[in-house]
Amino acid sequence: MFHRKVRIDTVRALWVLAGLALSAPPGALELHAQKRDFLLGTPKATLSLRAGLSMPRAGGGNGGVSLWDDIREQLEISTADLRGIYVGADLGIRASEHVDVVFSVGHTSSATQSEFRRWRDEDDVPITQVTEFTTTPVTAGVKLYLMPRGRAIGRYAWIPRTLNPYAGIAGGIVRYRFEQHGDFVDFETLDIFSDRFWSVATGATAHFFTGVDIGVNKRMMFTGEVRYGFAEAPLNRDFFHGFADLDLTGLQISGGLSFRL
Repeated sequence: MFHRKVRIDTVRALWVLAGLALSAPPGALELHAQKRDFLLGTPKATLSLRAGLSMPRAGGGNGGVSLWDDIREQLEISTADLRGIYVGADLGIRASEHVDVVFSVGHTSSATQSEFRRWRDEDDVPITQVTEFTTTPVTAGVKLYLMPRGRAIGRYAWIPRTLNPYAGIAGGIVRYRFEQHGDFVDFETLDIFSDRFWSVATGATAHFFTGVDIGVNKRMMFTGEVRYGFAEAPLNRDFFHGFADLDLTGLQISGGLSFRL
């Protein structure tokens, strides 16, 4: 009789423990999920921070005279010399298992020292100057993930996928600043003078990009991305009269960290 009562009490205790486990508050479930590398629910957004290399196309003027061509002809500058640092940030709002609506901002900058190719001063010293070029695009677009980004377990737990390739398209505006300062040649009088020339303007831009998210843990990912942006904008005609709109098209290769929110 005594043993039978012990067995009944044991069974009742197990049922009570099971009931407590099923009715556990979300905090306890979240703690369990952290131990098992789960997330408590599907992420609602992703924040990405990236840095890398910007490579401007610095193209011609579509039939007109290009400032980039003039610079390459007159100065010891090549297109490769215009490469600079790129930094960018994205906020992706989850629309479905495969789609995010993405808001992005980026910034590129370069500073290139140069000298005139065929001209020197009277002491045979190079005539030098610095060319600074920055762009800041702000875009909104759609990011398409090629595979499901994870899977749900029950009502609370969500297991992220380790490898998530994606592609996307975006549009918006880009603001640039172009500046040259140093010594220059007046081709009419052949005098050498010091001056500063600059231009700031905004134009429309379209971006195509592709990349991959690689899971580091349940919250953090490494992100690698390749982005190509098309754009052009007018020049300051006070300093750069006679040139076509400035080509702002270029390629950015970057890597960084993304965080599931």
